[in-house]
Amino acid sequence: MNAQAAVLKEFSQYEFKPLTKTPTNTHKGKLDEILSRLQDGAKTFASLSIDERINLAGSMQAGYIRVADRLVRTACNAKGIEPGSPLEAEEWATGPNCVVRHLRLIRESLQAIRDKGNTPIGKISRTIDGRLAVRAFPMSAIDGLLFKDVTVDIHMQSGVTEDRLESDRARFYKRPDHQGKVVLVLGAGNITAIPPMDVITKMFNEGKACILKMNPVNAYAGPFIEEAFSDAIKRNFFAVVYGGVEESRYLVNHNRVDEIHITGSDKTHDAIVWGPPGPERAERMARNQPVNTKPITSELGCVTPVIVVPGPYKDRELAFQAEDIAGAFTMNAAFLCCVPVALVTARGWDQREAFLDHLDKAIAAAPRRKAYYPGAEERWRVFTAGRQNMSLHGKLENSCTPWALIRGLNPEEDEALYQSEPFCSILIETAVDSSDITEFLDRAVDFANRKLWGTLTANMIVHPATLKDSKTAEAVERAITRLNYGTVTVNGLNGMSFAFGTPPWGGYPGSTLTDIQSGRGWVHNTSMLEGIEKAVLRFPLVSFPKPAWHKSHRTARKLLMKLLELERNSSWGKVPGVVLTAMRG
Repeated sequence: MNAQAAVLKEFSQYEFKPLTKTPTNTHKGKLDEILSRLQDGAKTFASLSIDERINLAGSMQAGYIRVADRLVRTACNAKGIEPGSPLEAEEWATGPNCVVRHLRLIRESLQAIRDKGNTPIGKISRTIDGRLAVRAFPMSAIDGLLFKDVTVDIHMQSGVTEDRLESDRARFYKRPDHQGKVVLVLGAGNITAIPPMDVITKMFNEGKACILKMNPVNAYAGPFIEEAFSDAIKRNFFAVVYGGVEESRYLVNHNRVDEIHITGSDKTHDAIVWGPPGPERAERMARNQPVNTKPITSELGCVTPVIVVPGPYKDRELAFQAEDIAGAFTMNAAFLCCVPVALVTARGWDQREAFLDHLDKAIAAAPRRKAYYPGAEERWRVFTAGRQNMSLHGKLENSCTPWALIRGLNPEEDEALYQSEPFCSILIETAVDSSDITEFLDRAVDFANRKLWGTLTANMIVHPATLKDSKTAEAVERAITRLNYGTVTVNGLNGMSFAFGTPPWGGYPGSTLTDIQSGRGWVHNTSMLEGIEKAVLRFPLVSFPKPAWHKSHRTARKLLMKLLELERNSSWGKVPGVVLTAMRG
């Protein structure tokens, strides 16, 4: 067994160990009672009028605004963030802001269904291989102003026509396919926005009642979600429950749970569908006989690539993009499913070392963070053991792990970090042997698709001059279509596609239950599109004002608080304050 295989084996064994021991605080009898009420409520919920749904979404949004400040302060305390510090901005951005925006967009989609018979979409264009592409952002003048030159287009699957695009979206509201179902949502433990946004998708896109099982890591958010969504709870459309592995196991197998949705680990997904690891599971997978046959959707993370395309970059452009990646990498202490993990550069690119030095400097400037997610220190130790050409920033002490940048990995080797999401403060770089842009893109895409685990998100950094040349522009567009990822981002933070709400969020379609990769199905997707292949998010190479996720931003906390108020109703009256605060950053 070579060294990398040994590391991967050790990590795999570690992953199957329970990470936390959470006392049972929702007894089985109580779970039975809750599910019985939800089963009855699901029938009512499936037949609600559009106006009742609009009112419910409004009530949930108002509730989330009321709890926002208390939720953020509680999350900061759990993650070791000083209240009032610049890092508090992350908890607004990855918590209340996303949820409040999502509910506003849902309300607007429901109003459009009521008034016009369908959800709103942007302009329709064609991809380089002839398929439909639908503009999903910006969808308002305010978004276009606040995110200048930022766009998201949804690439549709082959065979989706304009007629189908019109008839198939908002399917539940045109051709309901059930009369009441209960979905178990197994909540993510890393950021507080994910559990309620998963619930919102299942409730309003699909018309299903939900029972949300909180992850033990952020169970502190549960009472705030209960308070905010109290109207849905009172009407038996929604419930929040708590506990650990035993409660989860009981719920996934309960006869009153019709479907399951999980945001978390592929290992948890496989344990639900195929049972515990071992020879019996392998035999079941070979026979395609799962132990749990309920429909299951999922979002399960990714070894996210960042493909850096050679180009005529100025030093300030390299520095800007380095800070952009560093901001994404260090966000939430690197505990994000879309965090950059694997930089892919061209070995012959003459600016490669300068770019990596800029990146190292930007990472070094990031504050040290508490490694609050269970198992992070052990994973960090396993994946950094014996590494060469690794720069560290910070010390392994006081529940903190250093920021680690590992350069020069061989793209042809069986590298553990190509196949296992580290979910801790590790960023790696590998270089493919080409400096010709077209050849480099072919090799980089092949490497990402073939060698890196997961299909959730992929990033590219591309100079505008590359996009002005017809030959290299075509190579970039073909690379975008070839990347087998649910979100492909050019020159910016892929997590913004999550935050915008209108785009779909999920793994690239086509994974199987036996090889789940980043999961199946879509969340968010407030236009309720069907037949999605991927979302393509594009940013300018350099922007002003600087993005709020850059660690040098001076007013990010105030900016996010002002954005929350704007997202209540997307009011022009709130725009000047947002713009002024952003420019002071």
